[in-house]
Amino acid sequence: MRFLCVMIGYLCGCFLTAQIVARYKTGKSACKIGSGNPGMANMGRLFGIKWAAITLFGDVLKTIIPCVICRYVFFPSLGQIAILYAGLGAALGHAFPFWNKFRGGKSVAVTCTYIVLFSPLYGVIVELAGLCITIATGYLAIGALVIPILYLILVFWFYGLEAGLISVAGAALLFFLHRDSLRRIVHKTEKRVDLLAKLKNHSL
Repeated sequence: MRFLCVMIGYLCGCFLTAQIVARYKTGKSACKIGSGNPGMANMGRLFGIKWAAITLFGDVLKTIIPCVICRYVFFPSLGQIAILYAGLGAALGHAFPFWNKFRGGKSVAVTCTYIVLFSPLYGVIVELAGLCITIATGYLAIGALVIPILYLILVFWFYGLEAGLISVAGAALLFFLHRDSLRRIVHKTEKRVDLLAKLKNHSL
């Protein structure tokens, strides 16, 4: 059952919303424009906040669907833990879609979605912490990685070993996907992002 949860999540995660947006806007693959990352941030930089929001909505939806059907339809006997397995699968699908030569995005939005579905309170807390870290440092990667690290500590403490180990796997996946960004941060070549300024500009 656990493996099937992961596989259902993986298949749903393989749908890359950014590819649809990029094809609609340019006729090209999302992997061949901008940063080459088929995710919300790249679509936002290229096409604006509206298309970033559309990309985010699609990525959130494709995570919710497998988590909900695994938890409540296919494998209710697994309980809440089914959400973590399906969510991890969705993150893997987003990162390594089989139809795109296993080249996908960084799975931040997917991860943020399934951790909130599993534990809304702790999920929101760690995501707010990640946002604060991003604002303070200017590095999206650091903010993104703070989220699963803090979350796995809370999950181990409040939900036990199995949930904790799945959360470790989710954190390890994000670290792997952000390895290039971390390397650039170490060498001080990574570009900083002023989120407050961007939000201010979009609100005007």
